[in-house]
Amino acid sequence: MKLVRFGPIGEERPGLIDPSGGIRDLSGEIGDVAGDALSDAALDRLRGLDVETLPPVEGTPRLGPCVGSVGKVVCIGLNYSDHAAEAGMDVPPEPIVFMKATSALCGPDDGIELPRGSTATDWEVELAVVIGRHAKNIAEAEAFDHIAGYSILNDVSERDFQIRHSGQWVKGKSHDTFGPLGPWLVTRDEVPDPQILPLHLDLNGTRMQEGTTATMVYSVAFLVAYLSRFMSLHPGDVIATGTPPGVGMGQKPDPVYLKPGDRLDLGIAGLGTQRQTVRASA
Repeated sequence: MKLVRFGPIGEERPGLIDPSGGIRDLSGEIGDVAGDALSDAALDRLRGLDVETLPPVEGTPRLGPCVGSVGKVVCIGLNYSDHAAEAGMDVPPEPIVFMKATSALCGPDDGIELPRGSTATDWEVELAVVIGRHAKNIAEAEAFDHIAGYSILNDVSERDFQIRHSGQWVKGKSHDTFGPLGPWLVTRDEVPDPQILPLHLDLNGTRMQEGTTATMVYSVAFLVAYLSRFMSLHPGDVIATGTPPGVGMGQKPDPVYLKPGDRLDLGIAGLGTQRQTVRASA
């Protein structure tokens, strides 16, 4: 099942993708793709609906972030062995954990706004894990029972803010529009193995990132269990699991960073695609 949120910014409504690829309105069934609606019981109820009886959504509405009321976005750094090598850094002995402000979240095609003073805004296609059930101190073997599904997150990063402005990485990760999330939330039953998914990202039609979740240092199940030792994970929380090689910072002989007018096209097999155009700061 593929769940979406559609409509103007701040007025998104819940929907699902029907067999023909159209959107069906779920407003009569759930308030949002959020919270308790992400539990196994709630998702099973939605699966049991006769899709043909749900109101069709006409046209091609804007898609918002595929999850609403996100409590936190937890990100994992250097979680692909080939990306760590690209960055010239050792594989971390434990996951590197940092946060991205929830205000950075936006729709998959909303575009990216460069912050004022930005000199090094970069891209990172990532598998996003959406929590569906409260997780605290769980075992790795229990992890999948706490996952509602998966999506795509572009962990947009201003490297100068992240690296040279001292303090935590969150400063380089949290500008408005730095978290395109979607297009859909794909429920976990449709992704039997999240460790075999190809990822890619193109900049202005040129392939920059191409990899697979098979090269993750720390698996999805490990990360969910690991994070639950340090914080409670709640329904709707998002975990961004790291990026494969090909980011702008790692380009040779010189880094390549985003500028107004650039276009990004990115995707993960089975989880859809995103397209963003870069614009100057407001």
